Amino acid sequence: MSAAALEVDGVWKHYGDFPALRNIQLRIESGSTLALLGRNGAGKTTLLRILAGLSKASEGSVRMGGSDVRQEATRRRIGVLGHGISVYDELSATENLVLFAKLYGLENPEKQALAWLERVGLERVRDGLVREFSRGMRQRLAVARAFLHEPEILLLDEPFTALDDRAIAVLQSLLANAHATGRTIVMSTHQLKEALELATHVALIQRGQLAFSGERTSQMVEDTGWLYRTYGEN
Repeated sequence: MSAAALEVDGVWKHYGDFPALRNIQLRIESGSTLALLGRNGAGKTTLLRILAGLSKASEGSVRMGGSDVRQEATRRRIGVLGHGISVYDELSATENLVLFAKLYGLENPEKQALAWLERVGLERVRDGLVREFSRGMRQRLAVARAFLHEPEILLLDEPFTALDDRAIAVLQSLLANAHATGRTIVMSTHQLKEALELATHVALIQRGQLAFSGERTSQMVEDTGWLYRTYGEN
């Protein structure tokens, strides 16, 4: 068995009396690409936020290499791309990435920022204010922010939703490179066919519970509804 990138042990999350997550036990292998599947409201985003150390579990723990993910040093080893674009409108593209590079403690923050702006095709507007950018340009800047510090683990919440064609191409290229270089990827998505083609492993969340986890099979790719029919709600 390969080493675990993340170990989720007995995680519950309550919002008042409502259990959004119920006793999640999940081992995410190092270097794997996990497709986190489930219907709207199943608990996928809640779980991703806990994996990222952005939200605290009501019970249980999430550990990365033996360390709690909510420790600052551990969180810096994780990259997150969520529903929101999460960049600062009143800063330039360069200023945005320099700010995050400094927060991550990277050497030569401006050099790193300019290199990533070139990778996502924004070098020509590096000094432009983000509030003047198109949505697609803002999306590419958010992708650069998530990958900027070369994280060991990438957590992506519906990453391809509402992206324009160029942003999709950029993200697909970066994900392929991340997988090839041994990064661990956890990707929540409704786009089953695309997710299953990328994934090495699959986890299915139903009403806050883990209904299935295991390696992705050819049957899942050929019949994307199989997981829901086999392990889903009646």
